[in-house]
Amino acid sequence: MPENIASENAAPQSLTDAPARTVLADAEPAIALGPLDGRYRAAVAPLVDHLSEAALNRERLHVEVEWLITLCDGVPGVTDGAVVPGAPGLCDAERAYLRAIVTDFDADGVAELKEIERTTVHDVKAIEYFIKRRIERAPEVLGETVLTGVGELVHFACTSEDINNLSYALMVQGGVTKVWAPAATALADQLAGMARDSADVPLLSRTHGQPATPTTIGKELAVLAHRLRRQLRRIAGAEYLGKLNGATGTYGAHTVAVPGVDWPAVSRHFVEGLGLTWNPLTTQIESHDWQAEVYADVARFNRILHNLATDVWTYISLGFFTQIPVAGATGSSTMPHKVNPIRFENAEANLEISCALLDTLSATLVTSRLQRDLTDSTTQRNIGPAFGHSLLAIDNVARGLKALNVNEALLAEDLDANWEVLGEPIQSAMRAASVAGVPGMENPYERLKDLTRGHRLTGDEMREFVAGLGLPDDVTARLQALTPGTYTGIAARLVADHLA
Repeated sequence: MPENIASENAAPQSLTDAPARTVLADAEPAIALGPLDGRYRAAVAPLVDHLSEAALNRERLHVEVEWLITLCDGVPGVTDGAVVPGAPGLCDAERAYLRAIVTDFDADGVAELKEIERTTVHDVKAIEYFIKRRIERAPEVLGETVLTGVGELVHFACTSEDINNLSYALMVQGGVTKVWAPAATALADQLAGMARDSADVPLLSRTHGQPATPTTIGKELAVLAHRLRRQLRRIAGAEYLGKLNGATGTYGAHTVAVPGVDWPAVSRHFVEGLGLTWNPLTTQIESHDWQAEVYADVARFNRILHNLATDVWTYISLGFFTQIPVAGATGSSTMPHKVNPIRFENAEANLEISCALLDTLSATLVTSRLQRDLTDSTTQRNIGPAFGHSLLAIDNVARGLKALNVNEALLAEDLDANWEVLGEPIQSAMRAASVAGVPGMENPYERLKDLTRGHRLTGDEMREFVAGLGLPDDVTARLQALTPGTYTGIAARLVADHLA
């Protein structure tokens, strides 16, 4: 048989016999495993300065350096001179040199710290040795300096959790107040602006998915903006707690090493000096209750935003909002006419992931076996992803809202096709007239139910019905002038009065 014929008739190559693929895990630069550090990096990158592993180590350096400075310089009103007797007071140049360990911490520092940790197999101990290396090099920059004699005050009387709890508090505080909250606030403000712009644009409500009392687009958006802002106020009032009190919260090492010092007062001064709230009673760990509180509020914000995303998605599907096409963008790989509401769908998914992580953080972190276990250590390393997915959703919703137009013509058509919704004000007017003594107003609800339920009415039919009720002339005129599009109550005023 000719060779080419034999080849054509050969069995197809098995997938297991396919050529070996390039190992992507070995690629340089490293390929991200998760989407936040890959596909969506640009949207969440600002959180890296606060909620990444490198940010954790930078805050650890910050806490250790400031503790060292405090031990040397003392606490006004609490100690006479240094906290630890014999520790030298520092000059401005020495303080600046120590603080530069934090401000200059960069990619090279990250790599060096990682190299130290390979030996220590302990992340906080690696921080201590990193700082001691810098102290040993101080004469190269400062010349003669007292820093060469303070190396053993680095991490003095501290357990790792003294450093970690303060570092995480600073990280979360920074991530929330400097990145997440500004983005969330901008989104709420954007939504509020849309609400004001469309405050008087009538919209047929749908309760239980059925045509109901008309409202306005602006009033419905205002409800969501108001809800989001309320959660933001709660988050703005959050406490970020910290402690520095030793291995089991008793100041045991402190009081044995240096008796006679008011260590709780020193601890309070130090924690509050970092911009945190001092927690006076803890085990080895700060109890993390404040974290659970913050995460619960952020998760609630997420869920309200999820409600916004699903409502807007529904309005888009009904045609009430049209999406502004982006030049060159593809809505569907096969249906050229489509502009999919992907921003809101992406937001839904990321909000759900964020809430799942935040809920887990809240539930896990408030429990620690006896005086200490390490479940919180791994758990807290997921704070960044929890906020990252929320920030990504905020970004998507903001972009999605910016690309919307209100389809006022379709809204008007929808209202004009549902005159039966005026059954509510008419039967209410009949009830009021009955109380005022107008005869013939019996069973108003039942009469309107018979007229409207399961029936489509025209404006003429509704006006004819009103004319035959025997209402006072002014009430009849008011009801006959009413349309579904004008039956919006004081919706526009509510937006103006309550949504600054």
